[in-house]
Amino acid sequence: MGFGFRVGVPGMSVRVSTRGVRTSIGPRAARVSVGSGGVRASTGLGPFYASSSLSGSRRRTSTRRTARPRSVAPSATQLERARRQAERAQQEAERDAAIARLRELRRQTTSVHLQTFPVAHPPLIPDAPQLGLPWALAEAQTFHLQGVGRLARTERAAAKRRAQQDAPAYLAAETARLHAARDRMASEAEQWWQALLANDEDTVCEAVNTAFSDNPAAGCAVGMDGTALSVVMRQQDLDSMPTQTHGLTSSGRPTLKNLTKRDRILWWLTAMGSNIIATLKEGFATAPGITAIDLAVMTRLPDTQRLGFVAYGRWSRQAIESTPWRDPEDALRFLDIGQDVACSVTTTASGNLSSTVKPLDTTRVPGLQDLLDHAQDEPDTGDLSLAALDITLGANTPPDDRTTISNPYRITPFTEWKHGSVSEPPPAPILPPVTPTVLVPGQTLVLPEEAWQGLRIVFRFAGADADLTLFLIGGDGRVAGDEDFVFYNQPATADGAARLLGKQQEGPHTVERATIHLSALPERVRRVAVAINMDVDTGLTCGSLTHAALDMDCVTGTAWTFQPPADPNIRAMVIAELYRHTADGHPVWKLRALGQGWADGLDGLARAYGVDVE
Repeated sequence: MGFGFRVGVPGMSVRVSTRGVRTSIGPRAARVSVGSGGVRASTGLGPFYASSSLSGSRRRTSTRRTARPRSVAPSATQLERARRQAERAQQEAERDAAIARLRELRRQTTSVHLQTFPVAHPPLIPDAPQLGLPWALAEAQTFHLQGVGRLARTERAAAKRRAQQDAPAYLAAETARLHAARDRMASEAEQWWQALLANDEDTVCEAVNTAFSDNPAAGCAVGMDGTALSVVMRQQDLDSMPTQTHGLTSSGRPTLKNLTKRDRILWWLTAMGSNIIATLKEGFATAPGITAIDLAVMTRLPDTQRLGFVAYGRWSRQAIESTPWRDPEDALRFLDIGQDVACSVTTTASGNLSSTVKPLDTTRVPGLQDLLDHAQDEPDTGDLSLAALDITLGANTPPDDRTTISNPYRITPFTEWKHGSVSEPPPAPILPPVTPTVLVPGQTLVLPEEAWQGLRIVFRFAGADADLTLFLIGGDGRVAGDEDFVFYNQPATADGAARLLGKQQEGPHTVERATIHLSALPERVRRVAVAINMDVDTGLTCGSLTHAALDMDCVTGTAWTFQPPADPNIRAMVIAELYRHTADGHPVWKLRALGQGWADGLDGLARAYGVDVE
């Protein structure tokens, strides 16, 4: 069956309008209406018509346009009023910014003297870098292993052995060179400090001018007269000072007002006094040997636009250092605490400052007049603005034309050291010979840290043959293995920290040398026994040795010596012992002189320290 549409209710009427579709059923007297507006029942009685909704009320959405308020363009009067308000707000913002700049500029220019300056002290020379044998060994291995393949085990082992042989010598050479460089710098620093204390003219002027280089008012030390330093200062020109200052209107609103001549001169005078006091304070702090400063101030005069002196005098160290400087107004006290002070700005009979700045008469001060005659004035290229004034006041630092200073502690690469391409360092200062400390059996002492980086051991003897032997001992009093036993058949440990350097004949004595780098020893090594043993084939004892002595020293020249007893009953002896210790909570190495031995020679000595003797 197709689409169909049927109305099957008798008496149903349908009404269609823009508000929906409605149907009604029943007679006029009582009718029910059904439609999109809901279901309603009406009575229809009499001449009146009343109806009531049988369903909930429903809000209808209207499609009618609501009336919109019409936009009205602002009038010319309103636009003008808004423009004036914007201009006034901008002017107030610019005025407030100018007031803030003026206040800050005045604070800066009149409070320079409130600074404190560090007092000079002897130069501190940094210590030379501490080098250790592991570092030297790593550098040497890097050099010797270049070009050796990773699978070439034989070649790599040979290269590592060569590195172990070179590392101690490389370390000793670099350590000695670095300490010589530090000694040289320390000597030069001490000479400079003594010259500064002695008021050497060149030294004092150079030090003071270096300190003055960043001052707001350029200052220059020009000479010494006994213990008095002569300084010339260039003050900012009066014409470059601001012409306005901050103030208040009659209604209490902030405003800018023009400075009177006297107010402008007062600002300039206070700024000059602040710079004078700051220059004096810094000069006394930099040169501790001077007792007074003769200072003269020059500026470009407003009337003639030529340089002239506007203040001079002598101020003592005691006067400057005993005066409290707390407020900007204290800067004017430079007029009262100096000697023979002269200033272009004077006080009139009525108590006011003079309104003009005139040059001082320097004809009675020959040095100043000669300086003024040869002064070269460099005029400004244009008028100085308020914004640029504070920059100019701090722009007197000379350009940094210092050349790059080479690093005195530059480490010589192993390649350069090996090839001998390093130029010889300047000769170190000749030091008086060091007398070694003579030790007695049982005596102990703390080794200096310099000895940790390389302790040189020399055993001198005559009368019979003997060998030097080293034992690296753990906390249990025994060696950890055969590698910690250093003797003629194994002259070095695997890491090179302990090494025998061989014997040689020096006149009537036989000398055998060794080196021990305590800082490179493993933590498990708690002691190092320095021993000797007689040649077993000769059957001789330690009593056969003559002129026997064990000498030890380090790179600083500190030395110790010990003469072991010539005991005829022993064939091996521990002459000295190096051992770890704690002093004041810090780890140290100590040295103990012994002289104790074994009758059965090297075998008994080795067994005592846990070495397997075949």
